[in-house]
Amino acid sequence: MPLDPQFRAVLDQLAATGMTPLVRGTAQQTRAHYRSLAMARRGGDYVPEQVREVTDRTIDGPHGPIPLRICSPLSERGRVVTYVHGGGWVVGDLDTHDPVCRRVANALGATVVSVDYRLAPEHHYPAPLDDIMAALAWTSDTFGDYPHVVAGDSAGASLAAGAAIRARDEDGPTLAAQLLIYPATDPTMSSLSFRENGDGYFLTGKDMRWFYDQYAPLEQRSEPALDLLGTAVPHGLPPAVVATAEFDPLRDEGDAYANRLRSAGVRVELIPGPGLIHGYFAFLGVVSAADHRSREVLRSLDTLLP
Repeated sequence: MPLDPQFRAVLDQLAATGMTPLVRGTAQQTRAHYRSLAMARRGGDYVPEQVREVTDRTIDGPHGPIPLRICSPLSERGRVVTYVHGGGWVVGDLDTHDPVCRRVANALGATVVSVDYRLAPEHHYPAPLDDIMAALAWTSDTFGDYPHVVAGDSAGASLAAGAAIRARDEDGPTLAAQLLIYPATDPTMSSLSFRENGDGYFLTGKDMRWFYDQYAPLEQRSEPALDLLGTAVPHGLPPAVVATAEFDPLRDEGDAYANRLRSAGVRVELIPGPGLIHGYFAFLGVVSAADHRSREVLRSLDTLLP
């Protein structure tokens, strides 16, 4: 189907105001630009989705303190989610993804633990993943009786998928499910959608190449927790909901990872995003189709959980 008209208007506005491309020179400049973009797209009349409580705290990580944000839902259903924000392993923080975590909390009746992991290039692979593993362990210890979901979007979904693999291989926390929203799964960046959607839809192929270059040198990109379509072994992983977007360079690799999991006997719900672009979860309350599809994705996850 064609690009959603509200997203067409958003993309045109971003281009007209000089907010694209996403990558701006250095990592520090790109972080500042991404943060300003994330805050601006909420609009002047933005009101955060109401939740019961939001608490910030810090835990000890393998290489220093790790900030967390704990979001409690309005209606508690005895579940917990460790959430990993996207941003190409280079940008993003607890504030940029706060609206998403609030939506996840209320939709699932789950406490959401959002992780402010270390970013590349100052901390390249596997440092961010090490932080996620520490957060998973803390969440599991703190909410031990709750079904535990690891979730993330974009690069955060790649980290979440890698964390599920490491949790299985390293006798880590038991996970009830994984939520992978438009995940990056193929460091070769060789899919058809990468070529078809690599320009003009917010996230570009050039952006993704830059992000990978900041995160992991070529010799590390065959690591199973990063090369999810190549060297990762998918057997024995928790059930997964995988969401993709039609006009996303990462669409095909998300589809392919869902199929790879399914072929290994993992229960998978694949939720396509017709007419949508990469990052659509960041446009909740702005683009109607993004709102609708996000709720469908979370309903699908709800059916996997006790």
